[in-house]
Amino acid sequence: MNGAAPPFRGAALTFFGQRVAPVAHGHRPRGVDQGTDGKRGGLPPRTAVESFPAMMRPLLMIPCALLGLTVGCGPGDFTPDPGIQTDDAESVDLDNLRIGISGTVDLLPEARRLLEARGLPLPSLDGAPLTAAEPLRLAVNDANATFGTAPAAADGAFTVSDVAVREMHLSLAVGLASAGFVPAHTIVYDSAFTGARPRTDIIGARVWALPEAFHDALSVAVGEGTLRGHTDNRAATLRDAGFVLGRVVDASGQPVAGATVAPDREDLAGRVYYPTADLDGVNQVGTGPEGLFVYIHSGADAEAFRLSVTSLEGYVPRNVGVAPGWGLVLTVHPGLYPPL
Repeated sequence: MNGAAPPFRGAALTFFGQRVAPVAHGHRPRGVDQGTDGKRGGLPPRTAVESFPAMMRPLLMIPCALLGLTVGCGPGDFTPDPGIQTDDAESVDLDNLRIGISGTVDLLPEARRLLEARGLPLPSLDGAPLTAAEPLRLAVNDANATFGTAPAAADGAFTVSDVAVREMHLSLAVGLASAGFVPAHTIVYDSAFTGARPRTDIIGARVWALPEAFHDALSVAVGEGTLRGHTDNRAATLRDAGFVLGRVVDASGQPVAGATVAPDREDLAGRVYYPTADLDGVNQVGTGPEGLFVYIHSGADAEAFRLSVTSLEGYVPRNVGVAPGWGLVLTVHPGLYPPL
């Protein structure tokens, strides 16, 4: 993947409120939506900016500034690791850096309980293909959005190797599209924590699979009328609408009840719902005992924005990309590091 990244191909994208046509451009971090510490991170290489037409650069600078990437959006092929002092930092060639992503995939706990309670068979993950991808690029149907694929072992373990860091824009996710499951990707690295790309392998990532039966039950809990209302009658299920399924946890990793979540754009307000523990309905008051929330997309063009926990302090706003046909899964935790 040397040289300038190929152009995006796909639908229009609303990028942090700007509607644009998509174009391209030892300690290791753990997974589960993690950032890295101050000794890591990266800045986009000059080629990532030069691959954008001149008319697109002002739009690129807007998200770069929001992410703290303004320096990396300018000249410079090599950048040192950001830290308190960088005089002695070793330069890293982000154009050629490749990492591995390893961890485990399992059924979402609520999905497992639902299927067991209903006496339904649990779909197997053994051998299921797991794909590392950039959610933003997935959202616009970019043919080059995926960076590697590997099968899940019988115990759910996986390793996706040779992931080109330079291809990441906002986040990295791992997901699967296999028989018995709804296409869904779990965020395993988010630049929101550092304004940077990863520089080391991502280990201990937790990826959640969503069985079809769970998706169907969650769609029923939200209600067909609600889904059609948010999608101008385009979708009657969460998959057709496009969705984000998230969990708010505390510093110890325990679900937080009563939390509220909101997108950073007023035009997207009112699209977040909180499922009840038994999935017999939803509300817009706050999370239940499982800490779950669902964002319902419009069923139309892709959207990129940030979701924030509005009822509690210490939670970093998270990058999300969403589009019809699949779901994005993330765990929202306080601070810069995921719970152990």
